[in-house]
Amino acid sequence: MTGVMKLPNGSRRMKSSRFLAPWKDSRVKPAIYHCISRVVDRRFVLDELEREKFRTFLRMQENFSGCRVLSYCIMSNHFHILLEVPPMPEQGISDEELLQRLRSIYREGEVEMVALELAEVRRKVADGVASEEVVERIRQRYIYRMHNLSEFMKALLIRFTKWFNRTHDRTGTLWEERFKSVIVESGIAARTMAAYIDLNPVRAGMVADPTEYRWSSYGEAIGGGPRGNGKKAREGLVRACLSQEGVGFEAGRWAEIGVRYRELMGMALERKGERAKGGEEPGGLGSALPLEEMLRHRVRYFTDGAVIGSRAFVNEAFQAARERFSTKRKDGARRLRGSGKPAAGVLWSARDLRVDIG
Repeated sequence: MTGVMKLPNGSRRMKSSRFLAPWKDSRVKPAIYHCISRVVDRRFVLDELEREKFRTFLRMQENFSGCRVLSYCIMSNHFHILLEVPPMPEQGISDEELLQRLRSIYREGEVEMVALELAEVRRKVADGVASEEVVERIRQRYIYRMHNLSEFMKALLIRFTKWFNRTHDRTGTLWEERFKSVIVESGIAARTMAAYIDLNPVRAGMVADPTEYRWSSYGEAIGGGPRGNGKKAREGLVRACLSQEGVGFEAGRWAEIGVRYRELMGMALERKGERAKGGEEPGGLGSALPLEEMLRHRVRYFTDGAVIGSRAFVNEAFQAARERFSTKRKDGARRLRGSGKPAAGVLWSARDLRVDIG
């Protein structure tokens, strides 16, 4: 997707297209993105009501789009979402599923109108007076917005902005720029990013424990009850932690994963004066060091690194999008420095950041 950006001197230039995972249509390799956006002028306007409403719209959009929220945190002037964008189902989307998804974001009367329109056209197809192309045009009004990162974020931000402006009697944009996105590898990178997102309110000094913050995936997973969004939050975190093993959205794994996820966040329970030990995988889930200390600091690579993952993963993305980078560059992977240094050699970035890296 491209657009026009207005520069400080009044001139305009084309925005670059969004950097998408080259394997976005793969049915084996997950396409995961860390998405971030801030309120214009970074004003602190997202109070409790606003955060609740944003989360409601987030879940509505998730149910409609077929994308899955692995982790999220809604702060007072910005948000983070770790989002998996699966490819369109091989068998496509049936009319029944389409209507069910539409119920996530439209009133029942509007969905019924679409159902009647589809039924009428299908009758005409059966009578030989209309073609399947007419049916598909109706379906594509909605399907093109599914399984698509930009459409997911566009719909979420527009819907929330309209509600916010109506509620607060204001007009104009709410977000300072188009959202940022970072491609994230499944496995260590995804679970580290999930924990980093859930620890936002701890880093900000708002709470001592992420369970105390309601507007995050971990807070929702713990306090959201056995069904509904509490279950959905647990499913997302299980997927974030174990996606490299082919594990899906299995809330039943939460009893096991929840304890290990706390350890990754440096929140292991105290047992007889000693911290519960994590696993031995370097930088992995359950390993309290070296990532525990790093996650308590802002890691700019996680928001501006373009691609985060193993060296091979970053180099693969780099080669597939070679035109985005200087011709002088020989490879894509860059070692983390500054506050990201504890993960150096485990996680790599596509951007070699030099300013404000802690």
